[in-house]
Amino acid sequence: MKKPAHDPRQLTLDELFEIPRPVEPTPASLDQGKEVRHLLSAALKQTNKSRYEVCAIMSELTGHDISISMLNAWTAESREAWRFPLEYATAFEIACDTYCITEFLARKRGCKVYAGDELRQAEIGRLESQMSELATKLKTLKKVRIAG
Repeated sequence: MKKPAHDPRQLTLDELFEIPRPVEPTPASLDQGKEVRHLLSAALKQTNKSRYEVCAIMSELTGHDISISMLNAWTAESREAWRFPLEYATAFEIACDTYCITEFLARKRGCKVYAGDELRQAEIGRLESQMSELATKLKTLKKVRIAG
């Protein structure tokens, strides 16, 4: 009698953490203007800096004058013609101390972003997995005798 492929008592990777899946590219599925506005607004609410401070930091980092009016236009739903320029994304994230834009783009492509200690932990996990695979191969090789 065959064993079932999956023991219902055993956890799967899906139950341990969310595995990102890319957005299915269908017509208009990547119209993300509204999502980007909400993303920027949420980041501005979560930072301890004022919008003026964010603009000042962004201006300093980019070498371009970024005004409070521009920032407000990029986040206002009523100002659809004003699009947030990708060239300012890194400066915005630094000013707000966030990775929200990078994480948003990664999620859309089915990826996950690791920063700081998360990156170290992921590397430890990868190395431990490799060590386990190598230990299994070594154990198998030690059992096999080659006649010669």
